[in-house]
Amino acid sequence: MERDKLHLLKKVIETAENSLISAKEIIAGMEGKPSKEAKTVKEKALNLSEIEKDRIIEGVFDGENMVGPDSNVYPVHPNYASKSKLIPGDILKLTIDEEGSFIFKQIEPAPRKKLTGELIEDNGDFRVMADGKAYKVLLASITYYKASSGDQVIITIPEEDKDNEWAAVENIIKKP
Repeated sequence: MERDKLHLLKKVIETAENSLISAKEIIAGMEGKPSKEAKTVKEKALNLSEIEKDRIIEGVFDGENMVGPDSNVYPVHPNYASKSKLIPGDILKLTIDEEGSFIFKQIEPAPRKKLTGELIEDNGDFRVMADGKAYKVLLASITYYKASSGDQVIITIPEEDKDNEWAAVENIIKKP
């Protein structure tokens, strides 16, 4: 993770340096002087292309995080995952802005199916028992719906549910 931050910081500095060069070129042009640090359009575009490419990463949601093509793990905010009803296998795009903030967007949902089960609590962790299997669910979903043990929960899971242990909460039916 520190290596990624260092790489991102280097790119931010490179962007700032390019901005300073551009500003000097504009000033030189306004003063009618040729710029000493002028770059060709191709050189400028090449730098921008590299910076843009490094700031956008696509990956796969695993239930809590996005796993990138480089096997790096990027934490997805639980409130976003809960609100978007993300399930394992969804394809996400991560944009890392200039301040280092992570902005996720779901770009390709995985095939889904819905199940109904019962919410159980195990030492602060919540799971939904459905079709004889206990699925992990995000705490953010449970607190949003104000759910409690014994409530019926409609969950969404990947259609291909082989080794999956995560589900998204669709809705809650409160126990009487």
